[in-house]
Amino acid sequence: MTGLKVFSFMLIEGEGLERDIVCKKADNLSVWREYAPGLTVAIAATLAAGYLADHYAVPLTLMALLIGLSLNFLSTYKRLASGLMFASSTLLRLGIVLVGTRVSLAQIIALGPEALIAVVAVTAAVICCSILIARGLGLGSAFGVLAGGSVAICGASAAMAFASLLGERRLGQAQLALTLIIISACSAAAMLIYPALAHQIGLSNNQAGFMLGASIHDIAQSLGAGYSFSIVAGQVSAIVKLTRVAILAPAMIVVALFFRTDTASDSQKARPPILPWFILGFLGMVGLNSSGVIPTSIADGAQLLASACLACAVAATGIRSPLAALLKTGPRPAITIVLASVVSLLLSLGVAVLIVHD
Repeated sequence: MTGLKVFSFMLIEGEGLERDIVCKKADNLSVWREYAPGLTVAIAATLAAGYLADHYAVPLTLMALLIGLSLNFLSTYKRLASGLMFASSTLLRLGIVLVGTRVSLAQIIALGPEALIAVVAVTAAVICCSILIARGLGLGSAFGVLAGGSVAICGASAAMAFASLLGERRLGQAQLALTLIIISACSAAAMLIYPALAHQIGLSNNQAGFMLGASIHDIAQSLGAGYSFSIVAGQVSAIVKLTRVAILAPAMIVVALFFRTDTASDSQKARPPILPWFILGFLGMVGLNSSGVIPTSIADGAQLLASACLACAVAATGIRSPLAALLKTGPRPAITIVLASVVSLLLSLGVAVLIVHD
């Protein structure tokens, strides 16, 4: 009888375990069904953007945003909402973490102490000026941080990072989408205009490289402008630009401290962490890349994956953006970003002339 009881107990427990496994599989399938439609649309838009960017030499971020906006009518389908939200938030944060593989401490040290301090000072000044301009135009400090950070650090990637940090309560999808459009346009224009300006002023290779690396918004356009001036200018612009990318994490930490939820007015709301996980991940990736632990092939693959994640997040943002609100924003966001870009150019040029020498 004892053996029969043991057998019965094992049989009952086995049936319970089997039910748990079946329930977990059902839950996983339910989650997949919830996220799959929106993710599929976002990935398809990203692949189309990648094809067009490769074949027509246009920025991937801009193409992803334009395709996303062209699919904006899909935002009315509730089945797509969860997947699009996942793409525009979680994939964005994963992309920010992987951006850390582009930066190493050796690159920053190679810039030299004077130039490094100058890059940090220019970045801080541009963000502060952007906040003042945005507040003066009635757009608020949060939009000033978004515009200034994207101009001062690394264009669309910084815009997405700051938008993720600030949240949709402070920044709407329409503001983010418009910022991405304007930043892409300004970056493309700067790639064409700034090298000609450097030639006209008579800057040396090092001076031109510093100016181009410190003032042009996106990485690809900054390097393209530098190498269009000269090989030496391209090498200098790459170091300066990657140093600006490295400033992303410290800048986000400062912003996170200033924009933390005030629990004194609402005790039920928990304060967000001082350092969000994706900032810690970014710093961790910089540390790993600096140590030489990550092989070059893996680092290159991580950079491609970062670009893909960010492009997918941009495409999802375009799909989710309320076009009616986008059309009502008026010229004030564009004025803010253009003025911040002018400030960045003038400060970078001043530093290049006064500090940088061959």
